Amino acid sequence: MSSVTLSPASTTSPGNPSIFYRNRRTTTTTHPKCRSRFRAKPLRAALVEEARPRALPPVRGNNNINGAVSGANVSSIVPSSRDRADDIQAESKALARAINATVYSPELLKFKYASRPFKVLRRTLQILVGLGSFGLKLYIDQLQGQLEQNRRSRAIELRETFTRLGPTFVKIGQGLSTRPDLCPPEFLEELSELQDALPTFPDAEAFACIEKELGMSLDSIYSSISTSPIAAASLGQVYKAKLKYSGQLVAVKVQRPGIEEAIGLDFYLIRGLGFLINKYVDIITSDVVALIDEFARRVYQELNYVQEGQNARRFKKLYADKEDVLVPDIFWDYTSAKVLTMEWVEGVKLNEQAIIEGQGLKVLDLVNTGIQCSLRQLLEYGYFHADPHPGNLLATPEGKLAFLDFGMMSETPEEARFAIIGHVVHMVNRDYEAMARDYYALDFLSPDVDVTPIVPALRNFFDDALNSTVSELNFKTIVDGLGAVLYQYPFNVPAYYALILRSLTVLEGLALYADPNFKVLAASYPYFAKRLLTDPNPYLRDALIELLFKDGKFRWNRLENLLVQGKQDRDFAAKDALQPVLKLVLGPDGEELRSLVTKEAIRVTEAITVGTVIDTYNSIPGPLRTFIPNGNGIGPGGLSEAEMESMMELRQQVLRIWGLLRQSDNFDPSILTPILQVLQEPEARNLGGRVFGGITQRLAARLLQQVLRSPAPTRAPTL
Repeated sequence: MSSVTLSPASTTSPGNPSIFYRNRRTTTTTHPKCRSRFRAKPLRAALVEEARPRALPPVRGNNNINGAVSGANVSSIVPSSRDRADDIQAESKALARAINATVYSPELLKFKYASRPFKVLRRTLQILVGLGSFGLKLYIDQLQGQLEQNRRSRAIELRETFTRLGPTFVKIGQGLSTRPDLCPPEFLEELSELQDALPTFPDAEAFACIEKELGMSLDSIYSSISTSPIAAASLGQVYKAKLKYSGQLVAVKVQRPGIEEAIGLDFYLIRGLGFLINKYVDIITSDVVALIDEFARRVYQELNYVQEGQNARRFKKLYADKEDVLVPDIFWDYTSAKVLTMEWVEGVKLNEQAIIEGQGLKVLDLVNTGIQCSLRQLLEYGYFHADPHPGNLLATPEGKLAFLDFGMMSETPEEARFAIIGHVVHMVNRDYEAMARDYYALDFLSPDVDVTPIVPALRNFFDDALNSTVSELNFKTIVDGLGAVLYQYPFNVPAYYALILRSLTVLEGLALYADPNFKVLAASYPYFAKRLLTDPNPYLRDALIELLFKDGKFRWNRLENLLVQGKQDRDFAAKDALQPVLKLVLGPDGEELRSLVTKEAIRVTEAITVGTVIDTYNSIPGPLRTFIPNGNGIGPGGLSEAEMESMMELRQQVLRIWGLLRQSDNFDPSILTPILQVLQEPEARNLGGRVFGGITQRLAARLLQQVLRSPAPTRAPTL
């Protein structure tokens, strides 16, 4: 890849790695036209939004505006309040440049194209010829029994057809490339090439667009820029450049010319097809027009690069606090509706396993980072990256996972976030009635739909699937099984849910390339366990109670399993797993739960006490045990062997759980302080009194039983 040098006077110290990465494959040439236009003039420094590293401000009073600065000085630059104010001002100017950005409006499209029948007809014929010929070939393959034999060649034809039909169909193909529940593997592989292997448009048009959008000449912005794009996407193409004022390497994304006209007409036609499907195709129960509108709205949002920059800033604020996640910064001074300038990221696409492992990195570690970050996106803040295909996920040389392309984002409603976690709990418990009711909260069903007929369908699928442990389930298996249920009943799948499936299936697909036995649910379960144990949300607290209590009994094995899984999450904190539960028990609505806890506390205390007695009894030499009253029982206190085993097992479980809490990375005995404070509350004292009374009664009963069972002592014979 060559680059255009726009200013021979603008240089940056190559020994400063904090400013930019050096690409050894890039050669620099001088473009005559750009040299003739060059006019040396000072520029106001563009400030990077929360930049890390910060872009260097120009050295005032120096002809060399780049000012070579040492790495130590770069790291010591701290953004001031003035910097932040300038950032806000630069973003405001970018918003002003995007004031006329196109938005999706079905009414405007109808008004525009209803009066242009010849253009509509011409495009309709193009689409029908392209897709119709492909469909006819599939039909012939089916008649001749050659579907399997010709699958690869048909997948290539479909990719080429989507490419010829333009950006709208490329976006559709990209969506299909992440749906293993809809497409065979050969189609997934071919359509995945649509992610970045697209035809480019002329560089002259791209450079003219940059100058028009930003209102500045090319040589006043960059000291060099690649003479051809380094990547081409469905809506634009990307150049690698060096900012003139700072020497910072940046990626410059430029929108395809005439893109609004092309996708507007396509969505007008596709929407018309959606009306026909809604009216005449009974097998599809979802509102197809609504799904098309949602998809079109998101594609139009991708056309506004200022919106994409704001998406990136929000995403970084929420998720880049983790040291293994990287989100590039946005340069607002050089961003508009059709031009986006962001920090350059050196990295390798996540599906290039050999190159990644050649750098000493592990693909599965990076994928697991992506899964944990996606779970935070989907279930913690609800704001998630809806297009995580391999071209948008890079492995950096430092082992970080870099997210790119923030045009397509989505949000999970708050109620749905908790319902998803609860749904997983109900699946683990095989509580299919509760699973069916979850679909109300997930907005899959309207409140007037009776879920009773859905329960047997869920039971038939999950009873078979859950014969394996949950951690062994493949995410695609769940998607396929639920898909079969969804098609049989009046479900209306929300757009956000389809995007969630897309996000997780992509990550699982990437992991399966590296490890065919990888299971995304196994990697996700520690996060679910942590949230259940630590989140004070009432919905999740109820889900935790359902998981831990059954038929009035506490399931210590479930708590132990949750702790084992939760500890695998790096953010798990033992203190967070204790106090919220106590507050729930001692709350005003916790009477029923207090009764259960009282019973269990009595059992545990008795088990620990009796277990200690048993240990003491077993440590006594055999001959001396005959002097200890033992009634008619086998063990001390008249306990049967079965009772002793049960109590010893319960005690061991409780001690293991305490050990798990103590082994937590951030365990500190001081975490018991808030618990002691909670125990000072009136309800806690009442609960303690009930537990103490229950224990006293149980031990007194056992003592009385021992006395009544003890035989009269025999006297030694006298001589």
